[in-house]
Parts: sequence; structure tokens; C-alpha cells
Amino acid sequence: MKLLLLSDRESPYLWDYYQPGRLSGYDLMLSCGDLKARYLTFLVTMGRSRLLYVRGNHDGDYEKRPPEGCECIEDRLVTVNGLRILGLGGSLMYNGGPNQYTERQMSRRLWRAGWAVRRAGGVDIVLTHAPPRGCGDLEDAAHRGFEAFFPFLERYQPKYLIHGHIHMNYARNIPRRIQHGKTTIINAWERYELEI
Repeated sequence: MKLLLLSDRESPYLWDYYQPGRLSGYDLMLSCGDLKARYLTFLVTMGRSRLLYVRGNHDGDYEKRPPEGCECIEDRLVTVNGLRILGLGGSLMYNGGPNQYTERQMSRRLWRAGWAVRRAGGVDIVLTHAPPRGCGDLEDAAHRGFEAFFPFLERYQPKYLIHGHIHMNYARNIPRRIQHGKTTIINAWERYELEI
């Protein structure tokens, strides 16, 4: 399967300078949040492959006007061609805005998600907005990752955790991929291709 991972910045390659057929090679698109609803609607229309998304900390308007033709997988596990994908959007609480969670709240979400993961016999991809703490995050309050992810990753050992929130242009040497145990953590900023 060829996946297109998206997050945080609308790609000029796919949006401003789009050419017909540019999205035809993807089997699935995954959005980690903080993208315009009309951008996601455009991608799912032009690409004609399924687009799953979670919300980022700047996606408060999705409640009123969600991306058309796309599927929100917040707190859900879905299976696509045998690939089990769990969605857990949002960032660490830093100013009380939408889609922000405390460590305790995220721990509860992960605990509840564990039921679906066990019923499905495991999980292959965890789709998040924020990264795990210390795995490509930053030190400022708005861009710290969740420590709550680690017990979940150690217990269920997904192949991938795909996140956004950390823009590659925020600092020098922000890693695109990090290995944590058996899980490859990928920053999906703007766009990234993944073959599984």
C-alpha cells in the first residue's frame, strides 16, 4: 500500500501547482490535522482514494464545516485493506483551546482505545496530531509531546506512529523519522510518502 501522510501545511505541490493524476498512485491518505477543510476535500476529490483524519489544535472549525468526503477517526480504530489504524488527535493542553488535552485525559483516551485494539488483534498505525514526548517535539509549552503515549506503544507495539504538530521549519535538524522500540515515529509535516 502506498500512503500519503499530511499535516500542518498545505503542500504547494498538491494544492497551488496541482496537476491531474498527481494523487492517483496513493491507496490511502492520512491527515494528522491543522489543515484547511477545503484542502482535504480537494485532495479526496482529486485523488479518489480514502482520506482519514484526526483533528489538530487549530481545527476548531471542523465542527461547523468538516472536510467533505473525508472520515474523522478520532478515538476510533478502522481497518483499511487489513491495516489497523487508530486515531488520537489533539495536542497537549497549553492555553485551553480546542482539541487540547492534559496527560491524564490522553491516558484515558488511550485506555479506552485499548479495548478496540485488543478486539482487532493489535494496531498497525497510530495516527496522532502531537508526537510522543522527547520524540521530535519541542520544549515550548505549545509543542511538547505526550508522555502518555509510551505505555501504549510499549504494550501494543504498533509499526508506526504518525504525527504532525511539529513543523520541520520550526528549528534545524527536526527529525522526520525516529525509531522507538518496534515503532517508527514519522513526522508527516506538509506531505510524506510511506509504502507498507
